[in-house]
Amino acid sequence: MKRKQLWILGGGLAVLVIGGLIIAGTQDKGTPVQVATVGKENLQSKVSANGKVQAVTKADISANVMGRVTRLAVREGDRVAKGQFLMEIDPRSARASTDAMQAALQAAQSDLISAAANLAQAKSDFARAKANREAGIIAAADFERARTGFETTQAAAETSRRRMEQARANVAQSHVGLGNSTITAPMDGVVTARRIELGETAVPGIQNQAGTVLVTISDMSKVEAEMEVDEASIPTVKLGLKAQVRIDAYPNQTFDGEVTEVGGSPILKTSINEATKFKVKVWIQNPPLTIKPGLSVQADIYTGNRDQALAIPFQALVMREIKLKPGETRKPGAPREEEGVFLQDGGKAKFVAVKTGLMGDLSVEVLSGLKGGETLITGPNRALRDLKGGETVRAEKVKKKDKDEAKS
Repeated sequence: MKRKQLWILGGGLAVLVIGGLIIAGTQDKGTPVQVATVGKENLQSKVSANGKVQAVTKADISANVMGRVTRLAVREGDRVAKGQFLMEIDPRSARASTDAMQAALQAAQSDLISAAANLAQAKSDFARAKANREAGIIAAADFERARTGFETTQAAAETSRRRMEQARANVAQSHVGLGNSTITAPMDGVVTARRIELGETAVPGIQNQAGTVLVTISDMSKVEAEMEVDEASIPTVKLGLKAQVRIDAYPNQTFDGEVTEVGGSPILKTSINEATKFKVKVWIQNPPLTIKPGLSVQADIYTGNRDQALAIPFQALVMREIKLKPGETRKPGAPREEEGVFLQDGGKAKFVAVKTGLMGDLSVEVLSGLKGGETLITGPNRALRDLKGGETVRAEKVKKKDKDEAKS
C-alpha cells in the first residue's frame, strides 16, 4: 500500500514539473521587449548652444596720430564716464605743427591786408583813368594800362584771400591733430581691455585692426551672449524667443534671456571638417554686477511648447525602408525610408508609420499614426533594430535597478 502511494505521489510531482516546464516554455516564447503605453505629456522644445559674453555696446579706441604715450590714466576694470581723460600721446609734434600753421595764417592775413590796400588804390586809379578817357584827356593806351593794372590787382587780392582761407583751414586741421593727442572716453562704461603701456608707441590703424586698438570700453549694464547654433537647429530660432542662460563663472545660477539677433550667413570656418554654424545673440536680463566679457555661457533657446501632446520616447522611433508594391516604381525624389514605431499587438510586433512634430528633451510629439493607449515597444535598441514586423514578442519584466534608474 505504501509503495502504491509513493508511485502516485511521484507521478503527481512529475506532472507538475512537466506542466511547469511547459508553462515556462510558453512564457519565454518570443523576443523580450520593453513596452510603454502611448500617452500625453507637456512638451517643450529647445535649441542648446555655447558662446561667450559680450557687451551690447562697446567702443574700441585706436590712435589717430602716431606717438609715444606720455600719460596713461586708466587700468582694466576702471569705470569711466563720457569725456573722462584716458591717455595722452606725445603732443609736441602736433603742437609745433599748430604753431607753424598759426604763423602761416598770420602771414596770409597780412598779405590779404596789403592786397586789399593795393586793390583799393588800383580801383581808384582806374576810376580816374576812365573819367579822363571819357573827357578825352588821356590816350586809349593809358586807359588800357590803368584797367589792366586794376584787374591784376583784383586777381592778386582774390588769391591772397584764398590763401588766408587755406591757412585758416590748416590751423583748424592742426588743432584736430593736437586734439587727437588727448584721448577721452566716448561713453560711460568699464575699461574691459587696455593694450598699451606708458612709454609705448601708439600706431594709427584701421578701426578694430589687431594691434592698433589701445583701449576697449564696454557698457556692461546690458550684455548679451553671442552663441554658435548648428545649421540643423537654426531654422527654428527666431527673434524674440525666450532663453535660459548659464554662465560658467556663476554656477548654480540661471539667467533669463531673449534672442535679439539671428545671423543670416554662416560663421566662417577655420577648417574643412568644422560644422556649419550661425551666430545668434541672446540678451541676458539682470546680469551680475561683476560680469565680464569673454565668459563662457550655455543657453537653451525655447523654440516651442505643446501642452498635453500625444508623445512617445525618442528611442522608440525607427526608420524603415518603404516597400514598393509589385510593379510599382519609386518616383524621382521620393523618400526611400519612412519613420515609424513598433507596437505590441496581440503578442506580435506591428510596424506603424507616424508623423512627428515638436521635439522635447526625451520625447517627440506624434501628429498622426497613433491615437493613444497603444502598447509601444520602446526597447531594447538591439531588439528594435532587428524587428521587421510580425514577430512574436513578449514584454520583459523591468528590474528594480532599471526602475530606479528610470525614475532618477
